[in-house]
Amino acid sequence: MHFLQKAIVITCLATSVLSLPNSLGQKKIEHIVLLSFDGLHQSDVDAYVKANPSSAIATLLKTSVEFDNAQTSKPSDSFPGLIAQVTGGSPKTTGIFYDVSYDRTFFDPGSNCTGTPGAVTAYDETIDFNSTAPVTSINPANLPKTLKNGQCVGVTPHEFLKVNTIFEVAKKHGFFTAWTDKHPAYDIINGPSGKGVDDLYTPEINGINTVEPDIQVYDTLHLNAILNWLKGVSSAGKSIPVPGILGGNFQVISVSQKDSAGGYLDAVGQQPSDELKKGLDFCLNYTVGQIADTLEQQNLTEKTLFIISAKHGQSPINKALLNKIPSANLTSAIGVPIGGLTADDVALIWLKDQSNVDTAVANIQKNSDALGVLKIFSGAELANEFGDPTKNSRTPDIIIQTKPGVIYTTGSKIAEHGGFNEDDVHVPIIVSNPYLKAQVISKHVTTAQIAPTILEVLGINPSELEAVKAENVAPLDGCVP
Repeated sequence: MHFLQKAIVITCLATSVLSLPNSLGQKKIEHIVLLSFDGLHQSDVDAYVKANPSSAIATLLKTSVEFDNAQTSKPSDSFPGLIAQVTGGSPKTTGIFYDVSYDRTFFDPGSNCTGTPGAVTAYDETIDFNSTAPVTSINPANLPKTLKNGQCVGVTPHEFLKVNTIFEVAKKHGFFTAWTDKHPAYDIINGPSGKGVDDLYTPEINGINTVEPDIQVYDTLHLNAILNWLKGVSSAGKSIPVPGILGGNFQVISVSQKDSAGGYLDAVGQQPSDELKKGLDFCLNYTVGQIADTLEQQNLTEKTLFIISAKHGQSPINKALLNKIPSANLTSAIGVPIGGLTADDVALIWLKDQSNVDTAVANIQKNSDALGVLKIFSGAELANEFGDPTKNSRTPDIIIQTKPGVIYTTGSKIAEHGGFNEDDVHVPIIVSNPYLKAQVISKHVTTAQIAPTILEVLGINPSELEAVKAENVAPLDGCVP
């Protein structure tokens, strides 16, 4: 069996690659492999290659464009992080702020759409029939509700997404598509049509013991699915075309960063703990090596653009900065009724009464030191970056950027993601093909640029992506002819 879930993405192709000298011939890219190594920082790649110069990732970089100043989405949660890569959009356009967020027009599961609108929208393991089983599916009874043509209906993850995906666009142009991720809720990447991914493999990660070495066993399911797709075999063992776009996410780095026995031994991420080192080895050497070897065995290397990135980083790298604050302290300090609150190393706040925004902001400011607040987004500044909360039913009324190291938790984890700080958002983008001249581009880029790059390399107009058109997102420099 095979399972689906960070995605790391290697996807650009330089002009010199697609417009080669006649002696080499014209090279056509027919396949994209997109990986998300969740939690992977650019600094992790730099340190790993320095310490392991013969590793698979070091070898891959010899034929790669490496963007070493890339940022993932804000918030840097898995949901908006992946959605940026496959739509080209930010939360204000895609409607995806977090896996657990809020919509002012929705109703709670089981409510029959009665009462005052406004509901938490959970698209994680809590919507499963059985979240403790590796093989499970979405229970419609657990979905948030909305009124549609006068009927109270559940909103599936793919219906929650407001814009189309690279998978939907690629299918329109005749490509087969495949993806693997960590929950059935990753149905979201099917896009609004619900049909974007031909082979979607989503074993439930909460159905296993999410520590080393079990998490490697889980990630191996994802890896095996990807290797089989490259061999023309589906997650169900049936014969399929080799997908035009395929890939998935891997969890072992993220899990190892959060575990109290994991993380880093230094302040700058150059010395991973033994547990994290095993996770980095699994992803950057074993997984990358297995995929590269399979591409070669299947005579696909020259036809494939291999992209590696991450849905999110993880904060803090420096354990000395860790400052755990109970989320209940935040709730109490806000001082006005809350509709929804999502808090990790960021806080997204939806108020029951939006006229209370100024009061809530003032209360947070009075308690900013105790709450670990670095910056408060509200009003015009928030509306400009995330959408106007008085018009966009998904946009929070207030967003708190925490000081580096602050996590709203009472648990044992020593790192988290979702926030806006360097350790949260500075992730790699590596784009590889054997005809690509190795180079490092230090211009600021975002992971949202992966989506239009993929389509352009496949010969498809990136403007077919609704978010790319709405936000004017450009393909990555040096990757498109």
